[in-house]
Amino acid sequence: MTTAAPAHKRILLKLSGEALMGDDAFGINRATIVRMVEEIAEVTRLGVQVAVVIGGGNIFRGVAGGSVGMDRATADYMGMLATVMNALALADAMDKQGLVARVMSAIAIEQVVEPYVRPKALQYLEEGKVVVFAAGTGNPFFTTDTAAALRGAEIGAELVLKATKVDGVYTADPQKDPTATRYTKLSFDEAMSRNLGIMDATAFALCRDQKLPVKVFSIIKHGALKRVVMGEDEGTLVYA
Repeated sequence: MTTAAPAHKRILLKLSGEALMGDDAFGINRATIVRMVEEIAEVTRLGVQVAVVIGGGNIFRGVAGGSVGMDRATADYMGMLATVMNALALADAMDKQGLVARVMSAIAIEQVVEPYVRPKALQYLEEGKVVVFAAGTGNPFFTTDTAAALRGAEIGAELVLKATKVDGVYTADPQKDPTATRYTKLSFDEAMSRNLGIMDATAFALCRDQKLPVKVFSIIKHGALKRVVMGEDEGTLVYA
């Protein structure tokens, strides 16, 4: 029996920090992170090269009250450090699943994680290691969505996967409108004209300019990540 080959060889997976919380109010839910890593391990076993950009909202939310009135750049640097903590937790969970993970940070903290160096990241991916990009772009005023678009373009990813709690982009909020339907495909221009809010405008424009497609899918839905990389009808594809 011939097993179908994955539709994508190299992907960039964007995980929000909130996705690691599970049902908790903040922080990292161990069972949730283990389940996510199991899904990532499944696609790496198919030969897919996986890079991850992780957010920091689950940790930063806990200190967000203290950031009110704070200088925006300072608050953003705090958020970047939160992503480093999440990246370490993710890499640790991957190690326990038998994956080899490398955390690369856009801000220098070499006693903890190695700095982001593009050729090194590409080497790790070719070797079958999972690369976790931490600290966003390393600059304030940019989101981790923008970091995902940037790193995806830099490493030559075929697809940026935006992991959410909903299994795609809908015509309306499916929790409020039972008649809402899922888009299977959308052009970047359509998504922008309909103001669907898939990613922030900077990230979206970068993906569009680089002709880097974005797939919005549910990280909660079991097996969804594998179905995406196999090219099945899962989530919503946004293309140039």
